[in-house]
Amino acid sequence: MKYTLRQLTRNEIPQVWEIDRTELIEKLYVLKEGTLLLSEQRFDMKGWPEGEAEHYTPVLLESFDRGAPFWGVFKQGQLVAAASVDPQKRGQNNTLLQLSFLHVSHQVRRQGLARILFDYCVKYAKQKGAGGLYISSTPSENSVNFYQHLGCRLIDIPDPELYEREPEDIHLVFHFIELNNA
Repeated sequence: MKYTLRQLTRNEIPQVWEIDRTELIEKLYVLKEGTLLLSEQRFDMKGWPEGEAEHYTPVLLESFDRGAPFWGVFKQGQLVAAASVDPQKRGQNNTLLQLSFLHVSHQVRRQGLARILFDYCVKYAKQKGAGGLYISSTPSENSVNFYQHLGCRLIDIPDPELYEREPEDIHLVFHFIELNNA
């Protein structure tokens, strides 16, 4: 099946909520004293949590208005995956850009689309002079494992605004250049 990848227009951003988020989540990560621990859970996700689209659409539109690119992957004209990077500097030294959105529809997962979109986000952030990406990950085992597989690690000091917005998320960083602690 052929996919089309392109940037979304502002008017298309609300379509991200049409991405099929279906997932059976059996384990969630929790952060305890600086260590990630898996917790047995069971969530049969069918769509987005109630109120999420209403709450986050204005956040995504504000991000777009600041210059954030939104990439969308389409299959037969339907948006099946999307990602974005907010251009506002984050992190302790204001060197990070936030991976503000990355979701892939259930029916097209495990085909490399998330990695392709992640790579677009990295390229954009590097072009903007960032030292890395800040990721506030859904705490599901699959999501956190995906980011860790790419080389993301726990951030030492979470961004206060992003932590307040998503305190149960796992806050990660993907550094483009590892810094020496010399």
